[in-house]
Amino acid sequence: MGGTEALSPWTALVLATLVVAVVTALVVRMVLRRRDLGTPEERATFATLHTASLAAPHLREGLTPTGAKRAARHLRTLLGTRALALTDATTVLAWDGAEPRHADHSMRHAAEVLRTGRPVVLDARSVACPDDDCAIHSAVVAPVTGEDRVVGTLIAYGQEANAGLIRATEEVARWVSTQVELADLDRSRTRAIEAELRALRAQISPHFVYNSLAAIATFVRTDPERARQLLLEFADFTRYAFRRGGEFTTLADELRNIERYLVLERARFGDRLVVQLLVAPEVLPVAVPFLAVQPLVENAVRHGLEGKTEVGHITLGAEDSGREAHIWVEDDGVGSDPELVRRVLAGEFDVDSVGLGNVDARLRQVYGDDAGLVVETGPGAGTKVSFRVPKYAPGVRAS
Repeated sequence: MGGTEALSPWTALVLATLVVAVVTALVVRMVLRRRDLGTPEERATFATLHTASLAAPHLREGLTPTGAKRAARHLRTLLGTRALALTDATTVLAWDGAEPRHADHSMRHAAEVLRTGRPVVLDARSVACPDDDCAIHSAVVAPVTGEDRVVGTLIAYGQEANAGLIRATEEVARWVSTQVELADLDRSRTRAIEAELRALRAQISPHFVYNSLAAIATFVRTDPERARQLLLEFADFTRYAFRRGGEFTTLADELRNIERYLVLERARFGDRLVVQLLVAPEVLPVAVPFLAVQPLVENAVRHGLEGKTEVGHITLGAEDSGREAHIWVEDDGVGSDPELVRRVLAGEFDVDSVGLGNVDARLRQVYGDDAGLVVETGPGAGTKVSFRVPKYAPGVRAS
């Protein structure tokens, strides 16, 4: 179900950051392998990339006071100025370098740039103090942007604002803006995934809760001990499904919760439900999006088996596939129209399914458009839903 759509802003920015990281690594390797550090240009390139790489992690949470203070020293090194200030729209977040008393005036120096979004150069009349020994006689103020608006400024202070410093300050401010945009997109991505999970939980709740409690109720008088065990399984299932935690879990934890789900469904279907697990032990520690597999199993039960009168079979598999884990859920149920499934995944058609489009969207958000669900089905032919996740992926960690 991969696509050829244009890269999203998030993907493009991540790729840009990865390119910088790769280039930095290559330069570092070149330097370590050679006694001769190369030409002055090569040494300058290495120093610039290395300094930028030191500043980047501190800006990945956006323009925060802590991050700005830690990044300011490295940004000043990049520019080679006497002092440097970072501001947001209302506050001086960080000052690094000489003459810290000038920090009290930085918001006044930043005012025009915050208002217009255009860089300005300030001369001695605007920034110098009465002290004849003061090292600061000029400032270059450049905007820091995020989400199509000015969110702060970078101010380079020194003796003289020549053309080289003006150009360099603007470029460093653009680089800082990229880091801020990455932070904004990361927060937006987290909010979107949290909203998707809330929507998925809302879908699970009315369908599964009602059926489970109805099944448990049938055993309260005839088999109280089994009813008690089923209630415990139900409590553990809902505790996991509605937990407050990270957006990833291990495949092992996801499978444990699926086992609880299947215990409850077997109480309802009895011998009509036969489940086979084909899971390679080596993929159990792999991190997967939270509630990425259970909805596929629930769909197999609801749409694959509820319409059958004979025994229904479900296979849940996970195997090691090189750098990836290949995960699938297959049933021999009534199947579906492939075009209908395509429209559901594309958001063009709403059908009574438990989170199929939700899971597909979250996989694509995390791993890219090529990582969505692959659905093989046909009327009367059963359904197989599969997906692949990297065994190791940057920023993906089970919690």
